[in-house]
Amino acid sequence: MPVPTATYRELHLLPSILSADFAHLGDDIDRVMDAGVRIIHCDVMDGHFVPNLTMGPALVGSIAPAIHARGGLLSVHLMIESPEKFVDDFAAAGADVISVHAEACPMLYHAVQMIQKLGVGAGVAINPGTPVSAIREVAHLVDMVLVMTVNPGFGGQKLIPAALKKVPEIRKMIREDAAIELDGGVNRENIRAVAEAGADWIVAGSAVFGADDPGAEARLLQRLMAGD
Repeated sequence: MPVPTATYRELHLLPSILSADFAHLGDDIDRVMDAGVRIIHCDVMDGHFVPNLTMGPALVGSIAPAIHARGGLLSVHLMIESPEKFVDDFAAAGADVISVHAEACPMLYHAVQMIQKLGVGAGVAINPGTPVSAIREVAHLVDMVLVMTVNPGFGGQKLIPAALKKVPEIRKMIREDAAIELDGGVNRENIRAVAEAGADWIVAGSAVFGADDPGAEARLLQRLMAGD
């Protein structure tokens, strides 16, 4: 479904199901959505672009209907080689936003256009060691820029503070209605600082689903990021 334009500039917590209990994935998603979460984050890894294997379109397709039925959205982060070959499948599976890595796309402009033609939100992601200049030519096109604040591939890493410094520069490059998403190492201790750095969408994986009560933790993180 098309993402409402206003949603991109709203402050949202995006729990990453990479850290969820896959034996009870539907229950985990229900718990965080009961806590007020409206966007679920899916990390797709291929074992080549990053050193891990995770989920594919079939899993996205299995959870998307229930998320959409509750008025939620599904953001899919492709940490894979040649993502252009798979954006059709993930859009068909129910992704509402698809992000591709600048480092994985020699024809980044084309990749962004492909996603937009599918009627879903288009995002571009950069790793901690990638300069903002890598996305300059597509910054005016995208609906969202995803700034990795850890080296992608595994959950549970510590946030790299220097990555937050990219946010002001990116904000000057993108459309006023586009989102900046920060992903990696977010927890109770730093989520407010991440929000204050200028993030609109904030991903948290192990901080949410590694807690004894993911729903309660999601509520707490949302309050902390909002400064309540």
